Amino acid sequence: MKLSEIKTILQQAETIAFELPNGDLVPNHFHVTEVGKVTKNFIDCGGTVRNEQVVNFQLWEADDYDHRLHPEKLHHIIELSQKTLNIEDYLDIEVEYQGATIGKYGLDFNGNHFLLTTKQTDCLAKDACGIPESKQKKNLSAINAVSATSCDPNSGCC
Repeated sequence: MKLSEIKTILQQAETIAFELPNGDLVPNHFHVTEVGKVTKNFIDCGGTVRNEQVVNFQLWEADDYDHRLHPEKLHHIIELSQKTLNIEDYLDIEVEYQGATIGKYGLDFNGNHFLLTTKQTDCLAKDACGIPESKQKKNLSAINAVSATSCDPNSGCC
């Protein structure tokens, strides 16, 4: 999700809820303790220098059960962060949330809740590493069903 998208959603929302990948909701007394711009400069295993930027939200649960983060407050925090840190609207959002360790998630919206989506590591230079492309998996029963109905005895397929 882009920063511009969450701002649009927040302008129309009455409440904010974040849902973890397992379906559990982040307790509603969470706080967004940080909004920042994270720049990652790195070299991949193929020798290509890369530069990535994301907007980072850090969610934190406190024992403060009397205060809830309202959409207009988060919108204000985002606007202030953009102005102060020169954060662009087109950047993707990454969310940090404390589990057994700090987890990093992508962000989506299902119409009711913000969804914390799983992120995966990946090799960015598969061609340089010699890693073959994934083969497309096919259902053998579907292949056999098509072959059985389309094989002519004189076609050489049998």
